[in-house]
This record gives sequence, structure tokens and C-alpha cells, in this order.
Amino acid sequence: MSDSDVALLDRPIWSALTTSQKHLAEGGPRALRYPVDMMPFADMADTSAASFAALGDLLPASQVAALFTPDPVDIPAGFKVVLSETGEQMIGSPADSPFRDAEIVTLGAADVPAMMALTALTKPGPFAARTYELGTFLGIRAGNELVAMAGERMKPGKFVEMTAVCVHPDHRGRGYAQALLAAIARQIEARGEIPFLHVFSSNASAIALYQRQGMTIRRRLHVTALMKEG
Repeated sequence: MSDSDVALLDRPIWSALTTSQKHLAEGGPRALRYPVDMMPFADMADTSAASFAALGDLLPASQVAALFTPDPVDIPAGFKVVLSETGEQMIGSPADSPFRDAEIVTLGAADVPAMMALTALTKPGPFAARTYELGTFLGIRAGNELVAMAGERMKPGKFVEMTAVCVHPDHRGRGYAQALLAAIARQIEARGEIPFLHVFSSNASAIALYQRQGMTIRRRLHVTALMKEG
């Protein structure tokens, strides 16, 4: 793997929308975003006034754009920041985590209401009606209820981001998150791709979980969510 390949991860949103997921990109040479019914992620070619203007053109009133950048972003007049945090970008192959009391299933369009309900409850990050179209999503059910899930989101080059790792509060402590993360990673690696993920720097328990499975922190990114004023 070359340094230029890994450098795609420094700006994962821009990299994904100009490589493996360019067919999803909305915008032009200065600013790109995913379809809003997939996720609110966007990025710019640079932080010039012209690029911010192009980003603003992609944002209808009240819509939020979330940026993942290697450095803090100086937001110009005309925008307001609704979230400013840091996140750890972790990479590696999560160790297999076998368990016996549940079956992992592939989720699809019919599961979207249950997926949205679970993510609304557990808040692993943005999840919209078409997010499942970004890649494979796997889940675990208890009876007829979806109680755990994980899937794929951004795809910069040969890297695939694992996302929406969540477990219903009533079903935690059973190894579901570890098993789903490992299962998603195996599918990514079977395609010759490399798994990675993002986690807020403040989420120490999740970071520790991923480290126990063998993932390592590659770098810290700045997560900035903004919208147009007025």
C-alpha cells in the first residue's frame, strides 16, 4: 500500500466522492456532497471563499453538511457551526468474535424502518432512508426485533468505512458489536479492500473495544457540521 493510497484517508469524504463513490457525488469541482437521503457528508476542494460559496449552493435552508478534515476549519460568515468535535480514525482487521446465541443476517430495503429505529435509539451517527445502499449492512434480531447492526459507508479508494455499529441497550454485553464488526470486516477484506472506521475522541469505551479487536488509531480528524445562516 503506497503513501498516496493511505493519504486518501486524510480527507475521506472528498476522496470517496472522487473515487469509488463518485457516481453518488452531487456538486462540482469545488464542493461535493452525498445525496441528503444517504448522509449529510460533504467536503470542498479547499477552504477558499469560492469553495465555501459552492458548498453553500449545495445546502438548502436548514440542511446540515458534516465535514471530516485533517485540520480545523475556519468557517466564514454566512455559515454557522452546529457541531465541532474531533474523531479518531482507526484502521485494521478486527479479530473474529464467535458467539452462539444469535444469527447474523443481511439487511436490505425492507429493514430500513427497523434500522432507522435502532439508530435513532442508539445514535451511532447519521443514518437516513438510503444509507443502506452505501454497502453491506448486517444485523442480529431477537424475535422480530432488530437489536444490533453494522455496515459500510464511505469508500475512499480501496478503503471501506465500517459504520452504524450499534446494539439495543437491552441486548448489550453479549458480544454482538464485536461479532458484527468482524463479519463486516471479513466481507470487506474478501473483496480485496481495507476496513477502517471513525469514532468520536470522547467515546473511550468504543475506542477501547476496537483496540481490543486489533484496530489501531491512524490519526485524529476534525468533524465540523455547519449550515447556512438565515
